[in-house]
Amino acid sequence: MRLQNLAGFSHYKRTKLNVKMAAKKSFVLRIDEATYAALEKWAANDFRSVNGQLEWIVNQALRDAGRSPKERKAVEPPKDLHEK
Repeated sequence: MRLQNLAGFSHYKRTKLNVKMAAKKSFVLRIDEATYAALEKWAANDFRSVNGQLEWIVNQALRDAGRSPKERKAVEPPKDLHEK
C-alpha cells in the first residue's frame, strides 16, 4: 500500500469515523516572550505544538489537583472535626 493512501485513510478515519470529538474553547493568552520561548522549546522537545503543550500542561495540572473532568476521583466526605 502506498504511503499517500495510508495518510489519506488516516485523514478519512479522523474526520469521518471519529465524529464525536470534544468541542474546544478558544481564548487569547498573553505571556511574555521569554516564557513563550521556553514553552516553545519544551513543546519541540516533546514533539508537540505550543498549543498542544499548553493543553497537556493544563490537563496534567487538573489531574494532579483532582479536578480533571475526564477522571473524576472519588471524593471522601469531610470528616466532622468533633468526632474522634
